[in-house]
Amino acid sequence: MKIAQVSPLCEAVPPKLYGGTERVVAHLTDALVRLGHDVTLFAAADARTSANLVACRDQAIRLDPAPLCSDVAAHLNMLAEVRERASEFDVIHFHTDLLHFPFFADRPRQTLTTLHGRLDLKDLPEAYARWSAFPLVSISNAQRRHLPGGAWAGTVYHGLEASMFHPSLRSEGYLAFLGRISPEKRPDRAIEIAQRLGRKLKIAAKVDAVDKAYFEEKIEPLILGQPMIEFIGEISDAEKSDFLGGADALLFPIDWPEPFGLVMIEAMACGTPVIAFDAGSTREVIEPGVTGFVVRSIDEAIQAVRRVEALDRHLVRRRFEARFTSDVMARAYVDLYTQRLPAAHPKTFALAAGA
Repeated sequence: MKIAQVSPLCEAVPPKLYGGTERVVAHLTDALVRLGHDVTLFAAADARTSANLVACRDQAIRLDPAPLCSDVAAHLNMLAEVRERASEFDVIHFHTDLLHFPFFADRPRQTLTTLHGRLDLKDLPEAYARWSAFPLVSISNAQRRHLPGGAWAGTVYHGLEASMFHPSLRSEGYLAFLGRISPEKRPDRAIEIAQRLGRKLKIAAKVDAVDKAYFEEKIEPLILGQPMIEFIGEISDAEKSDFLGGADALLFPIDWPEPFGLVMIEAMACGTPVIAFDAGSTREVIEPGVTGFVVRSIDEAIQAVRRVEALDRHLVRRRFEARFTSDVMARAYVDLYTQRLPAAHPKTFALAAGA
C-alpha cells in the first residue's frame, strides 16, 4: 500500500527533545515501513526516517534559530505539496488537526485524520460538522466526549518503538515527573506528593514561553531551596530510559482532559508504574494494580506511592509490549486504511485487504 504520512512542522520527526505528535508520527512511519508498505513522510528536513522523506521546511520550527517564523505559511506550503502529489498515494494520513480539510474537500475518503489534541475548544464542533466527510481517528475514547458527532473511524492508542526503552527492574528511590511545565499538567501536585512523603522528586520538563510566568511565579518558588526537588529541564529520548527506569513511579497529576498522555507509556516501557489522576484517557491507559494506579486526590496518590513496590516491573513492561508498541499501533492503522477507506481506491484496497 502507498501511504503518505503528513506531520506537523513544529518539531523534528522524531523530536530532538520534548514533543508528542511528531514522535508518534516517527514511530508509526517506521513501523509501517517494517510491515512492507511504501511510505512517504511529509515533514521538516531534519526528520530521521526509514520512509521516503519529502522535506517541506529546512528544519523544524521550534528549534529554528531564525527570530521570526510563520508556522501558518510553512504548513500551507506543505499541504499544497501534498495536494499536488495526492494521486501517488492510496491513503493520506494527516496529523495536522483540521488544517488540511479545505485542500482535500473533493477527496475526503482518500484521507485519514488523527486528532492529537484536546477537543473541548470553542469553534471546533462547527468546523468538524462543516467538513463531516473526513474520517477521524481518536487517540482515546475519552477524547471523543467533546466531539460526539465526529465522523469517527476508530480509536488507535499511541505506540512507541520498544527497542528504544530498556526496562529497569530495580528503581533508585525517587519519583519522576516528565513532560511540560504548565497549569494543566499540575507539577505543583507532584511536588506536594513528594514533600508529604519525604521523597525525592526529579522533574524533567520543558517550559514553553507561554508558561514561563507560571513557572517563575508558581513552580520555581516550590523548588528553590528544596534539596529533595530536582529540576532537570528537557531531556532527550536517549536519556529517558535511565530517568524513568530509575524512578519508583512516574507521577502524572494532570488536571485537564488529556487525550492520551505519551509519557505514561514511556514509563511503562521502562518497567516503571504510573500514578495518574483520573482525567482524560488515564483509565484507558493505566491498568490499576498492574501498571500503576488511577487516583482522584493527593491523599490517594500518596497511598498509591506506598503501594507501587508491590507491582511487578516485569509485568509493567510486558503490558506495554502487548498494548503500546509502534507495531501494535501500525497494525491498527492498517486495519483502518483497508477497512474504512475503500472508496478512495477500491481495487487497491480490495487487494490489500486480501493480502
